[in-house]
Amino acid sequence: MSNSKSWAIFLVAQFLLFYLLSKFDFAVSFFSKFFEWKKNWHIALFSGVSFSIGDLIYIILGLFTCYFLLLSIKFRTSKYIKHLLIIGNIFYFTYQIFWGMLYFQTPIIQKLNNKKIIDEEIKKLTIKYLNLCKNERAVLNEDKNGLPKVLDFARMKKEIINQQKLLPKNICSKNSVDIISIKPSLFRGFMSKTGILGYYNPFTSEAQYNPNIPSTQLPFTMAHEMSHQLGFAREQEASFIGFLCAHTSQIPELRYSANLYALRSLIKVVSYRDKRFAELILKSFSSKMKRDIEYELQYVKRNEGIVNDFFGVTNDLFLKSNQQQGSITYSYFVTLLIAYEI
Repeated sequence: MSNSKSWAIFLVAQFLLFYLLSKFDFAVSFFSKFFEWKKNWHIALFSGVSFSIGDLIYIILGLFTCYFLLLSIKFRTSKYIKHLLIIGNIFYFTYQIFWGMLYFQTPIIQKLNNKKIIDEEIKKLTIKYLNLCKNERAVLNEDKNGLPKVLDFARMKKEIINQQKLLPKNICSKNSVDIISIKPSLFRGFMSKTGILGYYNPFTSEAQYNPNIPSTQLPFTMAHEMSHQLGFAREQEASFIGFLCAHTSQIPELRYSANLYALRSLIKVVSYRDKRFAELILKSFSSKMKRDIEYELQYVKRNEGIVNDFFGVTNDLFLKSNQQQGSITYSYFVTLLIAYEI
């Protein structure tokens, strides 16, 4: 058997191994405890560098992949494919022990009062968050275009860290993070074209964000990605934890960004049940809120295209493959929000 085939079989064996381990609570618990043990020093390892080390690793990996593929085609040999399979095995194993198994942790909803959702309760919450957003938006500082302005990124990052320490213990029993490591991605142009707001790099434990996204989305995106650093792998749960950290913040632009996310999530769910009510809520947005939404729509339109469509479908499939809802729905986040609020 050739070396390439051996490494290919080993990679498939890893797929099966981690799939089986995900079915056992003791295994998931082991990897969760391992993440808790390593997360602070792992974050500290790369936090002192201002740019994204994780992005740099991906660039180098991409160049090596192209190099070995070209050599394999040029010399018509599988020798170079073996190198790619070795790298693939190492990266897959590292990904699973550092992050992948955390997708199978006990869902947050099992820690809350998961009662049946009543339409009237959703509507009451929607009105509540509409009023919160209107009041908060009225006092925000604005840039020359009349859009919310983030005044101090360093202060906001520190505020998110501090708010993580105040999370309810019945929801988050994880150790708090003491080190800030959230950085603008080197792939910001690509992220804009693919609709990606931010991401967590499990290899370097860096939280990444796209600095080009609208200022209404940026603060909450940062809170979301920093929630991954705590150890919340599921996207909707990271959004919920990020929301808890942001919506009671003393920084108004952070609070507004989180509450606007919650409001839009509620409106989306309500629109499936009572479209007329959802339309009335949208019409009730303040003029400043409408301006914010209009700018977001312009941003999306500027960056739409085949790449955006492709990655939208790809991200959706990835979320579902990791026992998460796809990007087409916010209902799990809303379920968590309602269970928390009521």
